[in-house]
Amino acid sequence: MHNKIEQIKKNESPPKVIKNLFSKDEVNKFLNLYEQLPTTVHNKKQNVIKKRWLKEFGKELEELFYKKLKNEIGDFKYDNLKTDNGDIIYGLFQESYNPIGLHIDGGFNFEDLIYKQSLIPLTPVGSTVIFKNRYYGKSTNFTIDKKELEKTKLNYGQNIRSNKHIGMFGNKPFSADDHKKFLQHEKIDNLLGLEIELVYEWELGSMLIFDRTNLHCSSSKIEGKKIGLTTFTKK
Repeated sequence: MHNKIEQIKKNESPPKVIKNLFSKDEVNKFLNLYEQLPTTVHNKKQNVIKKRWLKEFGKELEELFYKKLKNEIGDFKYDNLKTDNGDIIYGLFQESYNPIGLHIDGGFNFEDLIYKQSLIPLTPVGSTVIFKNRYYGKSTNFTIDKKELEKTKLNYGQNIRSNKHIGMFGNKPFSADDHKKFLQHEKIDNLLGLEIELVYEWELGSMLIFDRTNLHCSSSKIEGKKIGLTTFTKK
């Protein structure tokens, strides 16, 4: 668990959505940037393409992004993975063809004072589910799949696998209605004790901000593919 849990908790707040933060032109600039960036990972099993926002790309766009995010959350430092050369990365673009499962983006260093993360949708169809439940460990994919739980040889930046969330938040069954409406790609038993706080319906020009301690995942809502930009921060 993180060493600065009490300080992390003091900075926590409910998730929020800022609408009309980016113009249509600015959204297109993010998409153009995405096309220019080299592919970092193409996970064919999960059917997801990941690209790191490298510092030598889109400098003016980064200044715009930093200013707008700082205006919403105050001072912050980027806490994304670094390149092989140790250079900073501003964010992570993901092109997904399947919903992303239940996880947390707590980082990989227990000394860090983790803070907020943001999500900017770059395609109009999709939604993200934020749960009230919180976890203070490293970046983790939560699963009850035995094959997934056996994965211990992970590359740099890959989430650990865990089922520690089962029973951690009580034994109240997850809402069958919410499961049918939002989360049919998840096994309902994997959502034991969880409660939805917010379902963020993707809208171009908007941004979602939430704590890195919130459990979250994609909803089942997807049409072909969706592209989003995520950034992780610390104090």
